[in-house]
Amino acid sequence: MEIKKISPEDTWSIRQSVMWPDKPLTYVQLAEDENGLHYGVFENDELLSVISLFMENDNAQFRKFATQVIHQGKGRGSALLNFLIHECEKQHIKNLWCNARTTAYPFYQKFGFEIVSETWTKDGIEFVKMSKTFKTQI
Repeated sequence: MEIKKISPEDTWSIRQSVMWPDKPLTYVQLAEDENGLHYGVFENDELLSVISLFMENDNAQFRKFATQVIHQGKGRGSALLNFLIHECEKQHIKNLWCNARTTAYPFYQKFGFEIVSETWTKDGIEFVKMSKTFKTQI
């Protein structure tokens, strides 16, 4: 397994097939994609999992975190999220957050994320904002 930077375009097909399979590919393309950092998990040159990071000052949001369905539950997503957390620590990010599907929040809690909002619905799917605060370095 290898984690490396990828282009925004490399994320789109996995985002769409995993997160919004009934929507067109344009639905998962973000206007701010060009301003983000995008990472992927590869195995035998096949892209299995993707995540996109958007930083603003000492805060960062990750979006469109998706692992191919047949590769879920095998540690690829966990490896990618751990990698992203360490990258944020290196960049002295104080707060990392995401809009999580409520079905996924137990996964994020394992990494120290806490629910910081009420639930809302988008296109029939419930979401909640989750956040992880990093200890400040002296």
